[in-house]
Amino acid sequence: MNRLSPFNVVSLTFGFAFLYLPMLILVIFSFNSSKLVTVWAGFSTRWYGTLFQNEAFLDAAWVTLKVAVMSSTLATVLGTMAAYVLVRGGRFLGRTLFSGMIYAPLVMPEVITGLSLLLLFIGIGMDRGVMTIVLAHTTFSMCYVSVVVSSRLSTFDRSLEEAALDLGASQFDAFRLVTLPIIAPAVISGWLLAFTLSLDDLVIASFATGPSATTLPMKIWSSVRLGVSPEINALSSILIGIVTVGVITASLMSKRHAVRVRREEQAAQRAT
Repeated sequence: MNRLSPFNVVSLTFGFAFLYLPMLILVIFSFNSSKLVTVWAGFSTRWYGTLFQNEAFLDAAWVTLKVAVMSSTLATVLGTMAAYVLVRGGRFLGRTLFSGMIYAPLVMPEVITGLSLLLLFIGIGMDRGVMTIVLAHTTFSMCYVSVVVSSRLSTFDRSLEEAALDLGASQFDAFRLVTLPIIAPAVISGWLLAFTLSLDDLVIASFATGPSATTLPMKIWSSVRLGVSPEINALSSILIGIVTVGVITASLMSKRHAVRVRREEQAAQRAT
């Protein structure tokens, strides 16, 4: 086993410190008993209790969670379909244009995306609220799902799919029973990525929403403009904990699935 050199250890330390030290400070001060967020006055969980009594934050969190689940699920379905067409569709008329339109939101400024969606919703007379935010988040997050799933499909052993077709399975059954279980870790990763992007979005949601729906980033932004409160620290710490648990769970599931697939492949090779 190769050991890390001192230079690599120092690089890793500075890299992790740059990424996670601000979050660690935020979590520590979420347990501060003082109203002043920069003055430590002792350990306390009072701000977590105060947070769960704040109906405005709870309503915004519920709206954000609904939007994230619906938009990430819709983006995963559409992004997987787009990736399948791009990888399995071969060369067809308009493929370059289709590919460019799928990946364009990756480089499009969020302000432009948000403004164009706002004009679209006004043009078709659609009332802005939860559903318009879902549509907006699906628009920009499905391209990320498509990138993740495309990378897995491009390395997928197509002979497994062709074997299922030779045994009488339809194209849909071959995808459902063979392809989808194998690319499931990439699909799950795409869903988590879309879910995280939706939770984090502020700019596009500000354009797409109306007075009936306020997401949590919008609520936090409007509160921070008046000053950082300990409740914001507590709320941010809870979000960090949820995302951490989700990432660890997804990693364990992906690793377990990969081990099971490898064992099944080894068993199939021994049987032949």
